Amino acid sequence: MTSNWKLSLARVAVFVVILGVVLLPIYWMVAASFKSNPEITQDATLYPHVWTLDNYIRLFSEKEFGNYLTNSLVATVVSVVLALIVGSLGAYAIARFHLKYRLERKIGLSLLTLRIVPPVVILIPVYLLMLSLKLLDTWLGLIITYTAFNITFCVWMMESFFREIPVDLEEAAMVDGDSRFAAFRRIALPLAAPGLAATAIFAVIVTFNEFLFALALTATPKAMTMPRGTATLIGRIDTDWASMSAAGVIGAAPIVIFALLVQRHLVRGLTMGAVK
Repeated sequence: MTSNWKLSLARVAVFVVILGVVLLPIYWMVAASFKSNPEITQDATLYPHVWTLDNYIRLFSEKEFGNYLTNSLVATVVSVVLALIVGSLGAYAIARFHLKYRLERKIGLSLLTLRIVPPVVILIPVYLLMLSLKLLDTWLGLIITYTAFNITFCVWMMESFFREIPVDLEEAAMVDGDSRFAAFRRIALPLAAPGLAATAIFAVIVTFNEFLFALALTATPKAMTMPRGTATLIGRIDTDWASMSAAGVIGAAPIVIFALLVQRHLVRGLTMGAVK
């Protein structure tokens, strides 16, 4: 009995330590967003002694953070939706159709290889391409770039989900008169909802937080994304830590809200028992 009590106490202690390590930076960012810069850099208080919303107000009134946030949301939503549409079709084709010499397996591996290439390797070619297309400092340039990167990830993720869906369900639908695309839309796609949700979460997080291409492809507030715009708060002489903390809180909010909205779709196993 004593050993079980000690084991439970040890588990609670480990859990508290891990929780503290995870939540402490988040707490510090939220607390700093309500402090003044002198209180952050000089006093280093654990919590705001004088609560203020000036940092949030200054972001939208002086720093054009509203434009940065809008640009990030538009580029992220459009690019992820396009990548999910194209990537789902590509993943379904790889999962359901067979090529000679099992090339469909190699296609998936090739796409994964392209995805893990460091973005800085192809930064200059992408910049020159957007320059020739006159898409620098535009929403369209960011959307095309982000969509191209997300498609490879979506195909790789969704392929495994489509392979787990029994083919018998689609064949039964086609026997009843559905076309291959109709069977994909009515049967395979709804059953792959957990995969779509998981893929969308990862794609949204990566795209919304992307900095390197936004730094190279944008130069004015009309197209700068939230991470790119937040970097402008770092000056040569001084850094506005309070505004940066407020920007971090606002920037994290859309991701948290999106994750909460789709979390119920992350439970796997919707196809269990579907085949008699």
